[in-house]
Amino acid sequence: MGLTKGITLIFRRFLPSPFTIAVFLTFLTVVLALVFTENTSDRNHFVQILLYWENGIWNNGLLVFAYQMMLILVLGHVLVLSRPMERLILRITKLVRNTSNAAVLVALPTMLVSFFNWGLGLIFGAILARKIGEYAQANNIPINYPLVGASGYVGMMVWHGGISGSAPIKVSESGHLDSLMGTISDGGILAQLPETISTSFTVFSYWNLILFGVVVLAVSILVYYLGKRTTPTKFDLKEYRFTSTAKSNLKGAEKLDHSKIAAISFGTLILLAFLLQYLPALRSLNITPNLLNFFMLGLAIVLHGNFRSFLSAVEEAIGDTAGILIQFPLYFGIMGIMGSSGMITSISDFFVSISTETTMPIFTFFSAGLVNIFVPSGGGQWAIQGPLVLESALKMDVPLPKAIMALAYGDQITNMLQPFWALPLLGITRLKAKEILPYTLVFMLIGSLVYIGGLLIF
Repeated sequence: MGLTKGITLIFRRFLPSPFTIAVFLTFLTVVLALVFTENTSDRNHFVQILLYWENGIWNNGLLVFAYQMMLILVLGHVLVLSRPMERLILRITKLVRNTSNAAVLVALPTMLVSFFNWGLGLIFGAILARKIGEYAQANNIPINYPLVGASGYVGMMVWHGGISGSAPIKVSESGHLDSLMGTISDGGILAQLPETISTSFTVFSYWNLILFGVVVLAVSILVYYLGKRTTPTKFDLKEYRFTSTAKSNLKGAEKLDHSKIAAISFGTLILLAFLLQYLPALRSLNITPNLLNFFMLGLAIVLHGNFRSFLSAVEEAIGDTAGILIQFPLYFGIMGIMGSSGMITSISDFFVSISTETTMPIFTFFSAGLVNIFVPSGGGQWAIQGPLVLESALKMDVPLPKAIMALAYGDQITNMLQPFWALPLLGITRLKAKEILPYTLVFMLIGSLVYIGGLLIF
């Protein structure tokens, strides 16, 4: 508990908000570029760096990327608030008997859902933990509620290796690698880049699926064991209500908003267009952001059953995207400075000088975990660190899929330490960060051992 209190104190006293950190990193990058890079233009060096920064902020390809990530989070949240998902969650809660099986009932489905979509898994795990707490309270079943709440967050240590992982699904998109590296690397490096890296070589590779399975099994056993070892806690929860869609006194066009026929028809139309457009990609296991978002859009409308319910869920979910909306452009600006000034190449050369083909993925894993503490966004981290990882991997003949997944593993594992993405869960469960940290730190340790072992074996 002393370690947990110390970590909580550090985050509260010494780490400001993620937006403030992004601003600080911007200033730091400008200073480093001034000191360690040469001016290759006719303009003043500082002026040129500011222009690199501005160009990076408004990079059209990266702005599309930011919107795609926002949709992944929003549509995942919207799916959780649908009536079928509500019924599924309530059915799971009725299986609770004690802390051990309650923790497994939360952790296992949360990890499986998070592999499909991180936004869906984040909110699903939070609501499931809350409803299990309510059920245990109503039926006088003693449980350790902080452990159950922590189990609802464990999906965030598997998401980046899953279908909605920022790095693997972006590199599977045609043109992304060129837009990411085009202004950064020389012609020799660019010539080595493939057009795309299919998710069949990253997310759906046999070794990633094995590692995911091992993590799911290890965490499930771990939370069951912790449930046996911990004592029940006292808590007082009011009923958490899903989005309300009352239909009383509907008039005129309001009836269309609540029309089941209209919603089902439109959602089915989207899913039909989805199959026509993306069936070849599905057959080859090549998942892209547009594919994932288009499918979730159609599915969410169908599951909600009417436009009013769907839009109410969107309104509730949209607040979660504030960080992506305002922070991503700052990360893109940092990438613009690092790429155009030559910093990426210099840092890459340094990593190459101290690494081997075996150790480079391990260094990537640890550096990604460290960066995630300061840039708590997989998409933002890919924008900053992705070019460095790709260039280093190409120079050292490390397979690009392995390097990309090493970054993904490192990014996701320290979510168990970084409380930024836990905020929605803490709000829903009414728990505090210091209550779940003792357990998430153990999850992080077990997950790290699995991922490092996997990177060495495969």
